[in-house]
Amino acid sequence: MKLTFTKGTGKYDRLDIVAADGPRPPIDCPKQGIIPHDMVHWAVESIAEAAGFLHLIADGGDGGFRTGIEDRTAQSVERLVEMFQGEGWSQTVLPDDEFIALYATTCDERGDTPLPITGALLTAIRARMAEVSAQWACVPVGGKMVLELPAHAQ
Repeated sequence: MKLTFTKGTGKYDRLDIVAADGPRPPIDCPKQGIIPHDMVHWAVESIAEAAGFLHLIADGGDGGFRTGIEDRTAQSVERLVEMFQGEGWSQTVLPDDEFIALYATTCDERGDTPLPITGALLTAIRARMAEVSAQWACVPVGGKMVLELPAHAQ
C-alpha cells in the first residue's frame, strides 16, 4: 500500500492512500509538532506483527475509522502508536521496562489487550521513528513524502 504525505501550509498535513484495490479518500492530519499521527502508525505497523488501522485499510476497510473501533488488535496497536507519539512529544525515551508497563496500563484502562512487546521491537520502532522524523523534517511545505506499507501476516 502506498502512503503519500503532503506537508500542508495551515493546520493540517494530508495523507493520500492507494491500496491494492484503489485509492481511498484523503485524510487530513492535524499538525502536532512531530510527524503526523498516521506516519507514527506507519512506523509501528511496518515493524510490529499486528494489524492496525493502516492494515485494515490495506485489507479493504473504509479508512479504518469505523472498522478499527471494533477490531481489538487495531485498538491495541492504537495504544502502542499513542505511546510512541507521547515519546515524540516529550522528546523523552522511556526505559523499555517502563514503556512496557505503561503500555499495559494504558491498554488495561481502555479494555484492550497489550500486544507482546520486547526491547528489540521497541528499539526497531524507535529507529524507524527517528529515520522517518528526519526525512519529514526535510520535506518543504507543499512537498510530499511517499512510504510503502508492507503486507502483514494474517
